[in-house]
Amino acid sequence: MGALEELERYAVKHASEAVRLDRQGARGLALTEYQKAVEVLLKLCSLYPNSPQHEIYMKRVDAYRQRIKELKGGDGRPALEREPAAPTPSPLQLAEKPQIRWEDIADLETAKKAIIESVVYPTKRPDLFPLGWPRGILLYGPPGCGKTLLAAATASEIDANFYCVDASTIMSKWLGESEKNVARLFGEARKAAQNGKPSIIFIDELDSLMAARVEEVGGEARARNQFLKEMDGILDKNRKTYVYVFGATNKPWALDEPFIRRFQKRIYVPLPDLEARKQLIKIYSKELNFAPDVDLERLAILTEGYAGSDIRDLLQTAHTKVVREFFQQGGAENPQAKPRPITMQDLMEALAERKPSVSKSMLQAYRKWTAEYGAL
Repeated sequence: MGALEELERYAVKHASEAVRLDRQGARGLALTEYQKAVEVLLKLCSLYPNSPQHEIYMKRVDAYRQRIKELKGGDGRPALEREPAAPTPSPLQLAEKPQIRWEDIADLETAKKAIIESVVYPTKRPDLFPLGWPRGILLYGPPGCGKTLLAAATASEIDANFYCVDASTIMSKWLGESEKNVARLFGEARKAAQNGKPSIIFIDELDSLMAARVEEVGGEARARNQFLKEMDGILDKNRKTYVYVFGATNKPWALDEPFIRRFQKRIYVPLPDLEARKQLIKIYSKELNFAPDVDLERLAILTEGYAGSDIRDLLQTAHTKVVREFFQQGGAENPQAKPRPITMQDLMEALAERKPSVSKSMLQAYRKWTAEYGAL
């Protein structure tokens, strides 16, 4: 695969994910994906200014930038950097709860059960839990296996405010006024919970924020200490608070010990098994047009060791190839014309290009960490 095709594939991946999350109400997550799609499309325009698709790329960039502006509240600045004149929702808090249900997540029954018992049951019947219940939930495992979806589905299940932050967003905010921003985030979540509605703070790429470090600058140290203080506040079993912190990481072994202890539930989110891969292929291919020779059962078998995101990338690679041919042959000039169906040969070629993103050594590292720290 050439550099042009690889960049196109990444642009399609991020744009498709952004639109999907946006439709489901996961606006904070969608914003991040829109930004990534814009970055890739601008790189395509810079590297290939004479490409026939240059005008299409720029139209997509303009559309995604407009949506990013809308998601950020209209002036392009995240809410934590603005003084709110009225009680408007922050982009870190979804204006609508995510429309993601348990059934939208392929398999992961063990993880679902652990979350339901730790969060859903206590929220609905706190009187049945005199010793308290977990407020810190760590989701760890290979990338692209559903950690974000689990947190979003939990928010839907308990009708919670959902505050979504990732490493790049938080690190840029924590410089200078870092500890104040951490306190403000937790303060907003607590205030919402005190008004009778649970709050979930979801922190993606937790290892980038809470990893063990030999040296820290002052702002980083204060932000980390503030985070520990805020976590201790919501973990107090004597407080009937409904604020939960979900952390997601692909590298749990990089986390600092004090942060590990604050997450009472540490749930491994593994690679999908055969049945889960069948479900994922069915979910991701709902809007794809397959030729009669396509054998999705066989594809599920051949993708052993693939993460959910790998399977999505595989299908996108095959679909992008068909669309590229369509443009190159001039078919896109006719608004009524459609690309040809995806064949099994297209899928096999994509399979040869797209190898699993998770190595055997990484899987062994997860097993080792689970044996030492896992806590379902």
